[in-house]
Amino acid sequence: MAAERTGRRGRTRRLAPYALVLPGWMWLALFFVAPIASVVSMSLMTGSLGAGYAFTFEVGNYTRAVGLYWEQIVRSLVYGGLATVLCIAIGYPVAYWIAFKGGAYKSTYLLLVLLPFFVSFVLRTISWGFLLSDNGIVLGTLKSAGLLPGEFGVLNSATAVVFGLAYNFLPFMVLPIYAVLERMDHRVVEAAYDLYAGRVQAFVRVVLPMSLPGVFAGVIMVFIPTSADYVNATVLGGTGNTMIGKVIQTQYLVNNAYPLAAAITFILMAVLLVGIFSYAKALGTEQVMEVQAR
Repeated sequence: MAAERTGRRGRTRRLAPYALVLPGWMWLALFFVAPIASVVSMSLMTGSLGAGYAFTFEVGNYTRAVGLYWEQIVRSLVYGGLATVLCIAIGYPVAYWIAFKGGAYKSTYLLLVLLPFFVSFVLRTISWGFLLSDNGIVLGTLKSAGLLPGEFGVLNSATAVVFGLAYNFLPFMVLPIYAVLERMDHRVVEAAYDLYAGRVQAFVRVVLPMSLPGVFAGVIMVFIPTSADYVNATVLGGTGNTMIGKVIQTQYLVNNAYPLAAAITFILMAVLLVGIFSYAKALGTEQVMEVQAR
């Protein structure tokens, strides 16, 4: 009996880790693997909403998607990349200042960074459109003061879309960089100063390499949603700056062209994954994580 109980306890211990991870795997299977499999399956179908769809392994949906919408795909990647670079340029100094100079008010400054999230994404984008309108608070005031010509405009341009994307997703860049900088041992920076390193040298050789994990996470969290966004392009960019997200939304909900929309979706996902893996390899993710582990 004792041996039997010991055997049962041993089996329980062996199965316990699998039982603990099972809910997570089920969640991923239900809300990640199943939707992706459904998209891939739909992208290889033919038919219509009225007549129904049949799986015919129609790879032509992919070639048609690329042939029709390659310009929107490239535009989305360019806008997403520019918005990501802009978020780094703005977000890194903000995160650095909060981490090293925020003092007792760090939580307050972080709350100010997150404060726009208390307002709907769509409302924030529309408000940004009011600010950038030709006769809005910013441009209208500058034109009235004679600092800008009357025909100058930013709305319905690529500039408005990129700045709108950067504004909406800036916190996703600030927070991971701040989290890494906050955990950094400040004595390492002081040691660099003791070794006669200037502020620039200490930043380039010590702070920046140790903060790369935060930058890496921020780029992923910003580049992927900005490249697939369509709200900013619709509100701020007009008809001449359509992004691929708007095309997918139109094909799904307006034209009911589900196979074509699914093919575009999978192409976008594949392109983003290739870009992210290339970025990770170029940055040297394993070395970055080793630096962070130290």
